Amino acid sequence: MTPDLSVRIGSLRLKNPVLAASGTFGFGEEYAQLYDSSILGGLCTKAITLAPRPGNPPPRLWETPCGLLNSIGLENPGVGVFLDEILPRIVGFHVPIIVNIWGESPTEYAALAGRLAEAPVAAIEVNVSCPNVPGKPPVTSAADTRAIVRAVRRVCPKPLWVKLSPEGDGIGAARAAAEEGAEAISAVNTFRGMAIDIDTGRPVFARGSGGLSGPAIRPLAVRVVYELAAAVSIPVVGIGGIVTPRDAVEFIMAGAHAVQVGTANFVDPLAIPNLIAGLGEFMGRRTIRSWEEVRGCAHRN
Repeated sequence: MTPDLSVRIGSLRLKNPVLAASGTFGFGEEYAQLYDSSILGGLCTKAITLAPRPGNPPPRLWETPCGLLNSIGLENPGVGVFLDEILPRIVGFHVPIIVNIWGESPTEYAALAGRLAEAPVAAIEVNVSCPNVPGKPPVTSAADTRAIVRAVRRVCPKPLWVKLSPEGDGIGAARAAAEEGAEAISAVNTFRGMAIDIDTGRPVFARGSGGLSGPAIRPLAVRVVYELAAAVSIPVVGIGGIVTPRDAVEFIMAGAHAVQVGTANFVDPLAIPNLIAGLGEFMGRRTIRSWEEVRGCAHRN
């Protein structure tokens, strides 16, 4: 019997639990030249803001042992260009598109969501956790998260996912997001880190710190997902250092309904199709009919 890889995230049904993570896949057009994008469970776009943003000055990437520091700074063309030029091209991928949005305030988040309310996208991922914006630290409190999600929910009927920071009151923020109408929690965004150039004696990034991703953070992210899955009733989408099918299954057993793959795409552009194939093989070997049989099993006595 062929295993059923599909999953349900709130009102969305995805053909498999593997999504391209925001910020590491662009808008999917480059990877569409390498494989059929319709195999994806979903595509989370790079973050979109109201106005275009130039991002942080270079360097923006710095390799670390088993990981990657980045300080991109939300470079993007703005929501107008996205709606007028980019979205009409990528809807042809025939994959659920989850638009990641970032704003300076609840009002700005709401303005963005309002622009996307009638767009042909599957969901909105409310990014409250980018660590790379000068003068704007990640949102880490339940109160601030609640204000943002409430403002977005008032103007946008689309399914809302909320991407949380690994810092601060994660459980409180997740509960607040759920109470305000979020259908899923994406966890986690990158961990703040720093590298020093020993030749100059200065931080490698102009703004000092950056966001750490990759396999180095996976055990930390699994712990966060495990705790969130026990604390909230809405689905959790796991993010953090996923490279192999084993990594993805670990998140699912911790309670995740789906996973997002980011840094692995830089190491191997075929990471996602290989991962999806590997998950199918895993289910076949274990005679698992659906992910419901193993999801959250780490919580069971």
